[in-house]
Amino acid sequence: MSGISNIWKHPKTSAAGVLIAVASVAGALSQQGITLGKAGTGSLVTVIAAVATALLGLLAQDPATKNGYPDNGPGAGGSTAKLGAWLLIALLVQMPFVSGCSGATVAQDIVNWAPALQSAVATVDSTAAVLAPADASAFTTATAGFDAASNLLAAQARAYLAHPSAGTLAQMQAQVVAFQQQVNASLLQAARIVNPESQSHALATIQGVAAIVNAMLALVQSVSSKTAVAQMAAACPIKLAAVRTYLDDEAAVKIVAGHYGEGEPLARVQVEQAAAAEMAAGF
Repeated sequence: MSGISNIWKHPKTSAAGVLIAVASVAGALSQQGITLGKAGTGSLVTVIAAVATALLGLLAQDPATKNGYPDNGPGAGGSTAKLGAWLLIALLVQMPFVSGCSGATVAQDIVNWAPALQSAVATVDSTAAVLAPADASAFTTATAGFDAASNLLAAQARAYLAHPSAGTLAQMQAQVVAFQQQVNASLLQAARIVNPESQSHALATIQGVAAIVNAMLALVQSVSSKTAVAQMAAACPIKLAAVRTYLDDEAAVKIVAGHYGEGEPLARVQVEQAAAAEMAAGF
């Protein structure tokens, strides 16, 4: 009976606990590939997680009340702050490309990313036609390896799914790092373009590829040992910090949200967490 009494006395706390549990379970199911069916372009699991997180957000923003009026007394702000912290916890338990559960999950997600990556690369391939003639040649040279790199990474992910082993994982680790370095180098090249319109076009198209490749890097990093991550980072002479100013985080958020069928607030947390984890690891 004491449990029921506590629920009655602390309805917001109890509701927050239930919503956190729902979001946590939904996040775990999603990471295991359990969808419970489709919901538009996403899955029912991601919809449930998003709704639970949104409701928790409303609780966090709802001012404390007393006798039907706003409560500005002692402790009122602390209650709202706690709910805000719970909202952050609910967001952090759902990180599809920051906390991969297994090599197979990561490899499948990379395969799932392949169509979006190929589309982004195709956009890069067609960009030279709209650049100033003096810039088109340099841009084409800087991005020439994107097609081969994207195809190879997808092929290696499929190879891991077919024969999961330390060797096939090492191939994915090496290729995602090599591709990320190609993208970073092309961003630096595009940033040197003097013509403002050409530079804007060049950076925008490369940024689309960068968003996906960095997501893939975060996926592979999440299932790699500390030793392997250190080796991967050592193979990255062009660090993420050197190109951060040329990356469009909002574009990345939209790409991630669309891929996972989730809301942009959650995607924004994932993008920021992935970037922080990569930079902390030395990428």
